Amino acid sequence: MHVLVVDDDVVAARSLVELLELVGFEATAAKSGREALECMAAQPLDAVVTDLDMPDIGGIELCERLLEQKPGIAVIVVTAFSSLESAIAAIRVGAYDFIPKPVDIETLTHALTRAAKRNALREEVTRLSEPGSAMVDFEGMVGASPPMQALFRLIDRVAASDATVLVTGETGTGKEHVARALHARSRRRDAPLVAINCAAVPEALLESEMFGHARGAFTDARAERAGLLQRASGGTLFFDEIGDMPLGLQAKLLRALQERSIRPVGADRETPIDVRIIAATNNDLEIAVERRSFRVDLFYRINVIQIPVPPLRDRGNDILLLAQHFVDAYARSSLKPVTGLTSRTAERLVSYPWPGNVRELQNCIEHAVALAAHDRITLDDLPNRIRVHRGSTPPAVGSDPSALAPLEEIERRYVEQVLAAVGGHKAAAARVLGLDRKTLYRKLEAYHQRDAAKFEH
Repeated sequence: MHVLVVDDDVVAARSLVELLELVGFEATAAKSGREALECMAAQPLDAVVTDLDMPDIGGIELCERLLEQKPGIAVIVVTAFSSLESAIAAIRVGAYDFIPKPVDIETLTHALTRAAKRNALREEVTRLSEPGSAMVDFEGMVGASPPMQALFRLIDRVAASDATVLVTGETGTGKEHVARALHARSRRRDAPLVAINCAAVPEALLESEMFGHARGAFTDARAERAGLLQRASGGTLFFDEIGDMPLGLQAKLLRALQERSIRPVGADRETPIDVRIIAATNNDLEIAVERRSFRVDLFYRINVIQIPVPPLRDRGNDILLLAQHFVDAYARSSLKPVTGLTSRTAERLVSYPWPGNVRELQNCIEHAVALAAHDRITLDDLPNRIRVHRGSTPPAVGSDPSALAPLEEIERRYVEQVLAAVGGHKAAAARVLGLDRKTLYRKLEAYHQRDAAKFEH
């Protein structure tokens, strides 16, 4: 990260450059606002640390002009406590943060590191929103992360086989998409893929749905009806949520898989079947076997090859890849000119844990596109549970008396946790904490002053 330090006090600027270089940044000094603008035009810069009070171009005007030249640049204002109002004015024109004098290098390093992360997210969002941007799309599944690339490779290796597959994963991860990809890449691709959700069909109807029935087999059975195992002949039958199949039907399915034939309800003869079985579950079937709610022999019959689908929280920037995919789809279907996400929205999406996985993200983006008033989705467009998410907060008081802290220190820890959760954005942190921004700034200034006093002593 290349940082430009702007200060008409040449000695102070040079000292700060040396400190930044010691902690791993590339840094350059400029002695005036005019020289800073020339540096910006001459070389790529990622962040600018500027004093507010300079004779030629003041810090606020410099901030405005820098952001005009490069809208994504992080401008950090250095200010004395007496000029706090000016610092707030700089924030209003787009400054990323402010640091009180004397500059604490650890505080500045933390701010620059956050800015670097924000810039990386901004670049990723911009890349994803460009027409024709590269997107890994495997049979309708979007993902560039290592877990998804491993999943795609496994599907490719397994698809050509007729072996039974058990797809496992949390609700909303896309298990049915895996089943469809396996079918699409198999030799059975031209035959039907038939799906049944074992949790959605009442137990009384499930046997007839699976095996079919003969005419007169029961009341209202006025005609013979082929079951799903027959209708999928030559193709693939997908049992979704197989862990919810009743025990009695598990025995009948096991026999059908072993004999490769079925007997419809009320029929007096066997009918041969030729289907590939793919099953999916969000339950741990081994635990179900131990509890005797799932047959051990059926478990081994369907678990020939197991394909685990990773949860969204383990897929890194696939969250942004999928979000952009859904933005494009819903903007197109709703005829709205929404093209992508703001960087703050991207940060929030990446930090949220997504307990509902891809399905929850899809729902979130559909909601956001419907509400969007601009060409990019903002934090205000997100569902409330995601907009106010603060991340996990460890308890302030534990059982160990040595870990107890004064109320003032507990307050500081919580303020810092909130700041981290909102990506360092002080206005957002103030809203979460229920404070006005001036109060929050005063608290942060007090924290910095106490740290400086400790260092001096």
